[in-house]
Amino acid sequence: MKKDYYEVLGIEKNATPAEIKKAYRKMAIKYHPDKNPGDKQAEEKFKEAAAAYEVLSDENKKARYDQYGHAAFEGGQGGFGGGGMNMDDIFSQFGDIFGSAFGGGFGGFGGQSRGRARVKGSNLRIRVKLTLEEIASGVEKKVKVRRKVLADGVTFKTCTTCNGSGQVMRVTNTILGRMQTASTCPSCQGAGEILDKSSKNADAQGLEFKEETVSIKIPAGVTEGVQLKVNGKGNAAPGNNSIDGDLIVVIEEQVHDSLKREGTNLHFDLYINFSEAVLGANKNIDTVTGKVKIKIEPGTQSGKILRLRGKGLPSIDHYGNGDLLVHVNVWTPQSLNKEQKKFFEEMQNDENFKPNPSKFDKSFFEKVKDMFS
Repeated sequence: MKKDYYEVLGIEKNATPAEIKKAYRKMAIKYHPDKNPGDKQAEEKFKEAAAAYEVLSDENKKARYDQYGHAAFEGGQGGFGGGGMNMDDIFSQFGDIFGSAFGGGFGGFGGQSRGRARVKGSNLRIRVKLTLEEIASGVEKKVKVRRKVLADGVTFKTCTTCNGSGQVMRVTNTILGRMQTASTCPSCQGAGEILDKSSKNADAQGLEFKEETVSIKIPAGVTEGVQLKVNGKGNAAPGNNSIDGDLIVVIEEQVHDSLKREGTNLHFDLYINFSEAVLGANKNIDTVTGKVKIKIEPGTQSGKILRLRGKGLPSIDHYGNGDLLVHVNVWTPQSLNKEQKKFFEEMQNDENFKPNPSKFDKSFFEKVKDMFS
């Protein structure tokens, strides 16, 4: 079971971005692999801290985590926490956070270098439409994605500008003495490799577009706007040492014909005629798992709310299902024939037809209270 990310970094939920960064830096330095050679437990804590920082340092990911917990990154979409993390990824993305703690190079402790950063391809973004029925059960979607991949027959060679390091060093004289700084190699953009042999279908980076079918596992209970991530299904980057970008999947919820969503609860407007309200009836209503039959008691008043527990949508963090709230509306006929009109004229002054809400019905505020009890 994954630990709470705030607990991993030892911070409160209201921690500022600066406090989050400071806490991660402290953990990363403490459990850095070069400071703890051969210590698998330290390496796991190092990865754990990176996974926590990867989410909490991003405003959108942090908001999703605060709402849904680890479930927001399940189904093949989690970043580092989703199982796609390796040490190169961490140093590539967060290496600069170590500052001078490791001899001026983020990769090595005591001045040793861990090697060039792996260049990552750009991310792709798609929208996937889901019905409420699909959201209720979770679903696996297959989508076609047009993404850049390394073209067949393309080869790369070591960059002569940086000699394969991905960085160029520059020495400048200052009043404090000679200073050495490193920057990304302009020739290979940090990959350490440049195109050697190309092909007719490749672009200047040795890449070409190809269409691929990608399978996306979407967990039950997702909401409109939630973003899932499929690791490695974005665009490729040039070079043999590069890694592919990710596919960002944005959830779009389709409008249902008869159900309206409110969090994990669903609402259904049921219209019955006057006779059914007086005599009672059995009615079939829609749910996300099919139709169910409910009983309308004789004398049911318009505005009554029937609660079907557990017939709503599941919570994405596995806290159970919401409810289906059936709003009963009594339909008043707008035109009557002579016999009908005569009947209602005779009933107009009948004591049994006079409204008596204090006896037969609850107030609006009591109904609302019942909805949340």
